[in-house]
Amino acid sequence: MQSLQFDDYINYIRKQTKKRNIDNITRTNSYQNFYDHYPEIKWSFLASMVSRNAGWNMTDLYTDEFTTLLSDRTRKQLLSTYERANWLIFSDAYPQLLLYKLSTIVGYPLFHLLDAFHVSVFMKKEWFHFWYYNDKERLMKALIINEQNVIQKPVSEHPFYQKHIFKRWPYLIQDALTMNAVLFPAQNGNVYGLYVRNFVDVTERIHLGKKLSKILFHTDTHPAIYKFAKKTEHTGSRKDYTKNSKVLHNSSRFLRLHIPVIQHQDTIRNDWFLHGGVRKKWWAEPEIDINTEVSHHFYIKRKVVRALTFIKKGVTISKKG
Repeated sequence: MQSLQFDDYINYIRKQTKKRNIDNITRTNSYQNFYDHYPEIKWSFLASMVSRNAGWNMTDLYTDEFTTLLSDRTRKQLLSTYERANWLIFSDAYPQLLLYKLSTIVGYPLFHLLDAFHVSVFMKKEWFHFWYYNDKERLMKALIINEQNVIQKPVSEHPFYQKHIFKRWPYLIQDALTMNAVLFPAQNGNVYGLYVRNFVDVTERIHLGKKLSKILFHTDTHPAIYKFAKKTEHTGSRKDYTKNSKVLHNSSRFLRLHIPVIQHQDTIRNDWFLHGGVRKKWWAEPEIDINTEVSHHFYIKRKVVRALTFIKKGVTISKKG
């Protein structure tokens, strides 16, 4: 009888994960809703805020600046990169969150069922550790480490993305000039965050995730950021937060006006932990300046992009003339 009950749990989780892994909006809301009910799983709020940024980056590709500077093909490939990475992370992480939810309901850990979802044995161990020791910080770090390794080979090292994204000039220039940032808007108008550097390096992404978590959950920043998240519906447009801040107005529109539901093919997942293990430095505590305020510099760089847009348009017009 118990095996039948376990099958019911597995089927429930599969259905819920598929239902909520439709697009950036459903993923962001699912992470947020889970954190609202289980605030001890701090990674879920971090995931929701990073997912918001992914949505903003995706709709940026449809602004006048990016449609002028980048070809349709390049923009579609960049969109595919954002979407694939976030789809993979959700498909791996959300079953873990739901198994924790079910474990709290039945009163005993169900993490042995993680095998049914091809979740790394690394996380199975970490969830049991959390269940018995309630180490919230360790679990958050473990989830950061795991999810960044989940996307390393399917995205960062995948030959398609290497050829069409990570070795082409739009990415290389953006990386060299640190044009991309993860921003955490606050209800009081402040915008906190960090720049993204060397995305293809799993250690860099893990380090970034840990530093972002420090900003997100610091006592000086968390209440206002969480208030923003609760009061601001995620549409995928940067207008979600520029209306509350003193930064440059952004012209991006709602995500669902531009981006249709993208179908993904899941592949057999090899357990990254069994092939490489965990590096000691991935657990290290990062140093971070909580007062870092990146929005001003971020939008100065966006003004540069806008200026390049005007220059390119002018050159195009002069050639036609």
